[in-house]
Amino acid sequence: MMLRALPPASASPTAALPRMATRAARSGMGCVPSQMGPRLMGVRSFSTDPLAAETLSPPPGEIYTSEHLAIQDSIRRFVQKEINPHVDQWEAAGIFPAKDLFRKYGALGFLGLTKPVENGGQALDFTYSVAAAEALGEADCGGVPMAIGVQTDMATPALARFGSADVRRQFLTPSVSGEMVACLGVSEVGAGSDVALLTTSATKDGDDYVINGGKMWTTNGEQADWMCCLLNTSPAASAAEVHTNKTMVCIPMDTRGVSVSPRLDKLGMRSSDTVQVTFENVRVPQAFRIGDEGKGFIYQMHQFQEERLFCAAGALRPMQKIIDETAAYCSQRQVFGKPVLANQAVRFKLAELKTEVEELRALLYRAVAKYTAGDDVTLLASMCKLKTGRLARRVSDSCLQYWGGMGYMNETRVSRFYRDHRLFSIGGGADEVMLEIICKLGGLAPQMKGKK
Repeated sequence: MMLRALPPASASPTAALPRMATRAARSGMGCVPSQMGPRLMGVRSFSTDPLAAETLSPPPGEIYTSEHLAIQDSIRRFVQKEINPHVDQWEAAGIFPAKDLFRKYGALGFLGLTKPVENGGQALDFTYSVAAAEALGEADCGGVPMAIGVQTDMATPALARFGSADVRRQFLTPSVSGEMVACLGVSEVGAGSDVALLTTSATKDGDDYVINGGKMWTTNGEQADWMCCLLNTSPAASAAEVHTNKTMVCIPMDTRGVSVSPRLDKLGMRSSDTVQVTFENVRVPQAFRIGDEGKGFIYQMHQFQEERLFCAAGALRPMQKIIDETAAYCSQRQVFGKPVLANQAVRFKLAELKTEVEELRALLYRAVAKYTAGDDVTLLASMCKLKTGRLARRVSDSCLQYWGGMGYMNETRVSRFYRDHRLFSIGGGADEVMLEIICKLGGLAPQMKGKK
């Protein structure tokens, strides 16, 4: 299946920047107060100033321009002011105030970087979304950036591209401003990475859909105002039809028949609320459909590409920080009369991990450049997602080991990273699914008997 990036609705990248710069200046995001430093609100850090230029994104010349870097700088300052001081409290509570935070973030224009101007967006290309994901990696947790990513790059891309003007006005415009919180309904108890197996269905009754079924592991679900839901609008008479019987529908979460479970207790990403959502004879207008009936599977495959690239971008900065903080800690920690970092095996391992982070960055930037140019990047996006999950596991496990007993304590950031980033090998398509895609598209799949 060929999935190509579509151009933004209108406007040039530079046309949107003055609007965002003005918003950032008014909010104070354009300057760093002198009292802001590397304080982690209880999570121990041995890093240098997290805003130091040399530890952040590369200079212009890859996929970023000075405009990208200016946006990243504003987002990082937002993170330091509005997110990091509260992370410990939100992690303990198992939820963060999405409605309040999204309004603030949306007021700066960052929820609509790639969305149409007529819906309050900036109509910039996808490289700006990737730049934002990297900058959000400055957060001291994974849950809040993930929840923002659901709003910007998982629940709304198909709506922005294929939704009618009316449905975009009703659901996209308030999502761009932050007045509404969105969630994505794809995974089910028996259908996670294999989207074709989902069973939630909608039958037509007059001008409405009547929806029954449910969705699992729904990020933002407890606070969401609406769900971008993938469901079956006709039965599949054959295996091939499981790709053509699915439709995307916007479901207001306050609709009668929608029920939300108590918050699920997760290993990591604890500041982000996750729930199970059940639909029992939920009636919504067919006008809430996104695009054409039967095209939902294709639309979701488009969204998956952006989700997987967003995931890779969002992991770069956290991995870089954990490696750097581990090196700094190991230079202080004494074992047998010398610093841990004096052991060649330790510093060589950290050097290897640092190199692999840059390898992932290069792969990501190549994929994003091709995607923005309109190329099919299913193979490259799957490689990015696979490498992100595998590398995050290696970085977290290796670095936690070098912290010793302190690494096992919740007060250190490495332990939170260990919990949060384990999800990268599961969510958005498990590693094994990424490997299957790579095999099929990379010419590595065996020819099955009786199949061409």
